[in-house]
Amino acid sequence: MPPAHVHFECPDCGFPVYCSKEHWMDHYEEHLKICDTLRQINEDDHDLRSGRVFHEGNLPDLQLDEAAVNMTNWDTFMYTREFEAVNSDRSMRQITRLLTYPITVGSVLHELSPYSMKKGERLTVEGLKSFSALRYTLHPPKIGRGEDVNQLRPEPPPVRLFILGARAESSLPRATWVQLAHLFPESRLHLVFIGPESMANRDDEFPLPERTPSNPFGAIVEDRIWYKMKISTIVDYYHTIHKTGHFAPYDPYFDCFVLFHPGLGHPASSHEWEDTLPQLLETKVPIISTGYTQFDLERDVEWVHKKSKGEFDILLEPGENIFRSLRWDLNDMDPQDISCGNWGVWAFRGKRYEATTKDL
Repeated sequence: MPPAHVHFECPDCGFPVYCSKEHWMDHYEEHLKICDTLRQINEDDHDLRSGRVFHEGNLPDLQLDEAAVNMTNWDTFMYTREFEAVNSDRSMRQITRLLTYPITVGSVLHELSPYSMKKGERLTVEGLKSFSALRYTLHPPKIGRGEDVNQLRPEPPPVRLFILGARAESSLPRATWVQLAHLFPESRLHLVFIGPESMANRDDEFPLPERTPSNPFGAIVEDRIWYKMKISTIVDYYHTIHKTGHFAPYDPYFDCFVLFHPGLGHPASSHEWEDTLPQLLETKVPIISTGYTQFDLERDVEWVHKKSKGEFDILLEPGENIFRSLRWDLNDMDPQDISCGNWGVWAFRGKRYEATTKDL
């Protein structure tokens, strides 16, 4: 028989998942495995559209110099950053869905990162080398500067975070991304969103500028986000920009690539990364990548091994992201497919070959 349309709604989760009540009853034991999660997704979606005031969206301002941020988990992070108390699991799921993007990046790059070389904390020796270089810039010493002329110190360039294949993260409320700046109050940040979908659903907000000699890729620059943060958005593929040398040279002390759910190994999107991957490895700059699920993450890792085996170093072993979204999402095309934002995270970079001397 040809496939039938879905008509029957499960009375427990409220999602139409089967074509008839009989099929739902036949498959009930399998459906029970995800029924509670589907109900949670359904209730969270209704909560978003309920019109209530989202008090959990009131984000804290600058961090006190005397107060260290504890990045052990979501609870300790929000407590030490002085978020307003979030007293319900649903509110926690809604706010972590937004914050997972900046805080995932911050948790890897911060000097108090929960990822270390201790047993089970996944950071590798090469990862310590790469992230220490970035932390040197992100956490500059506070001594030696003053108001007098003889105490002036040169300002280092901003740290550039290239977010490739940008989609939903490029349209997040800017106050959400400012939370990343609060984690590094002594350094300047430049976020560069690059990807053909980086301005999806934002055409009315920012009409794309014309490409001119002074702005060859039609970049949209938002330079009033925060006094130490700027955001640029480029609607183009990264591999076309890389070939022009527009952002060259790359420096491991000032640059980092971030890939949120890139689908490196997904059959529908892997071809779009064929040209980009060698270019990223060529820069020798850290690449932080996330995945929707464990399967999605492992598929990406396997694809990178297949395409560039022996040409890259693992910086952070693949595994679950401490700052993943606590809210689950549903694939509209397949109700059995559930995932969450930034479930897993890993990092890698192009292999560096150390020069050695040999006595003849």
